[in-house]
Amino acid sequence: MENLKILITGNQGLLGTECVRVLYPTHEIHGFSSNILDIRDKSQVEGRIKEIRPDIVVNCAAYTKVDSCETHFQDAWDVNAIGPENLARAVRKYGGFLVHISTDYVFDGVRSIPHPYTEDDSPNPLSAYGKSKLAGEEAVRSLCPLHAIVRTAWLYGAAGPNFLKTMLRLSKENPAALRKVVNDQFGSPTWAYSLAKQIKVLIESGETGTFHATDQGYCTWYELAGTFLSLMDVKHNLTPCETRDYPTPARRPSNSILENQRFQELGLDIMPPWQDDLKAFVKANKKQLMKE
Repeated sequence: MENLKILITGNQGLLGTECVRVLYPTHEIHGFSSNILDIRDKSQVEGRIKEIRPDIVVNCAAYTKVDSCETHFQDAWDVNAIGPENLARAVRKYGGFLVHISTDYVFDGVRSIPHPYTEDDSPNPLSAYGKSKLAGEEAVRSLCPLHAIVRTAWLYGAAGPNFLKTMLRLSKENPAALRKVVNDQFGSPTWAYSLAKQIKVLIESGETGTFHATDQGYCTWYELAGTFLSLMDVKHNLTPCETRDYPTPARRPSNSILENQRFQELGLDIMPPWQDDLKAFVKANKKQLMKE
């Protein structure tokens, strides 16, 4: 399936940037940042979709400041729940297919390590962020028959803020400073570029439903930070800690490991091991990251 007309929300964010990069060569892309297309605004959403009549809408817009969601729940709800609802209604009305990006935070993460969560497991979010994202999923499922929901986790990339860029900045500022990094939360670090390629495969397959899409394997935040900074050749001084030693406003899942079960069953899973992706990410972006 080539030359599809694809509308991408949040096109300047961590994932949206990579979706534009991956989809642009073979498809007609209409990308919008939140200041151009505010998905909270029902009339804006309907107007754009009516005007463009996209074959595909990829919703990469989200309120992702997990701790901030606890104190600004209405803001998070408006973007993560009402926004997808507006998109779902408009896509159903004017035709097309909606791809909505969701998160590991819809699960409680209490499952023993290393057992992953699959698409068949029942969500039970612990945080305001997770609750708002689950509401967005439910709106898409109930309002838009032609949809795909893609849950991912521990996303990083060259565009936008993320855990790896934060650890790099802190280590560059003061390499000798001892920094505690959580070592009892497990997940699958996922390069946004690889996720965008997986989304391309999904779109062109025409498959519908709920999918998990993360890099293969898992690690802790401490392991991820150390591996990344070593690959970047940046001096660092990290020490492992437990979640209770690093309290945050939002409760985070201890087990964020997702299994790409549906993609695997369909023979569509192209996600690589997280270690390979991290090396490729550093090779492709090291110079730029060091300048920031």
